[in-house]
Amino acid sequence: MAQTYEQIQKQIEQLQRQAEALRDTEVTGVVDRIKVAIAQYGLTAAQLGLDSGPTKGVGKKTKKSLSQFSDGAGNVWSGRGPRPRWLREALVAGRSVEEFRAGSTVKSKPTPAIDKVAAAKPVSKATAKKAKRAPSKLHYSDGAGNSWTGRGPKPRWLKAAIDSGKTMQDFLS
Repeated sequence: MAQTYEQIQKQIEQLQRQAEALRDTEVTGVVDRIKVAIAQYGLTAAQLGLDSGPTKGVGKKTKKSLSQFSDGAGNVWSGRGPRPRWLREALVAGRSVEEFRAGSTVKSKPTPAIDKVAAAKPVSKATAKKAKRAPSKLHYSDGAGNSWTGRGPKPRWLKAAIDSGKTMQDFLS
């Protein structure tokens, strides 16, 4: 005969009480073994990590100040990783790294070059890359409006034409 929902719930409650009773007896046994080990080895609460006081740095790292370098205008650098643009520009203008170190007493007056750097518009990375890249000397075209500069992967139209027996020289313009 099938059990009802209420009967199953009663069984669940009974099993949970049994599980709690078993857990309590196991915990008592574990605590007794721990007490014996503490007494045998003379362990203290601090050695077990049970005191609430500060530890002796076990597994803890100390953090340094996040900003070790600052220009006083809100720009900061932790000293890790590549130097930021504001610091590189200041160094090019004749300033020293020590001037920007947090807590440093070394100061110098800004040079006119720094004012020019600060007044210049920032150049985006995309613009900087385009300025560095020389124009392509090659230009492939099929006469039907498809073209390729020779940079990057070959386009589909060019691959298909080469597979049909044409050569790259056929498309040079």
